[in-house]
Amino acid sequence: MTKKLLFILLLSVSFIGFSQEKTLKNLSTAPNPFTNSTQIVFSSSFDSSIQLKVINIIGATVVKKTYKTKVGKNIIPFYKNNLAPGIYIYSIQCSNQIISKRFVIK
Repeated sequence: MTKKLLFILLLSVSFIGFSQEKTLKNLSTAPNPFTNSTQIVFSSSFDSSIQLKVINIIGATVVKKTYKTKVGKNIIPFYKNNLAPGIYIYSIQCSNQIISKRFVIK
């Protein structure tokens, strides 16, 4: 009986873990590399609030902003401002997911 209960519990936990829908998808930037500005593009499954974070090559956070998203395609304009040329990691985070990619500033 105990083995059956443990098996059912394991199946339930596995089902919940695999059934969680991805909120954010298709993250990209264009143009990449860029000189002054680029557009961060992604899709969202529902309206929410996300946090955009940009990290430099040594791991320091250089940009951290919050945006409201809408269902479907979202575009965030990103301006170089005072960032030095180089490789950066950018990520967007909602309540249950983080996705990251890189861009290059020339």
